Amino acid sequence: MEWSVGLEAYEVNAVHGWYDEEHQSPQPFVFTVWATLSAGERIEDLESTLNYADIQIAIDEVMLEAAEPIRLMEDMAQRVIDHLSANQTVATLSIRIEKPEAPLPRPGGLPVIEVLWHRA
Repeated sequence: MEWSVGLEAYEVNAVHGWYDEEHQSPQPFVFTVWATLSAGERIEDLESTLNYADIQIAIDEVMLEAAEPIRLMEDMAQRVIDHLSANQTVATLSIRIEKPEAPLPRPGGLPVIEVLWHRA
């Protein structure tokens, strides 16, 4: 049996981005995070899983408590991985970040990054 725990479409408004003007006012970043667990057949206590509230807390810490603006969404995702991979029940993490108000040369499109992390 394989268990997955996730948090979908969690929106955080923050002042991150490559361009300095993106650091002036908050813009939305939308996170979807899924974890597969290394747990066995039965999960009967919170210590045997990843609490989805911990996913939300990790995202908030990365996005809202960063000492400086984070330039790349890839770096944002890595920082979330750094937080969540400390939980030894996590076998893999899938992180998707959308940036719906990213500065693009023309209207249209949804900038997205995704990463899949595996415990070594």
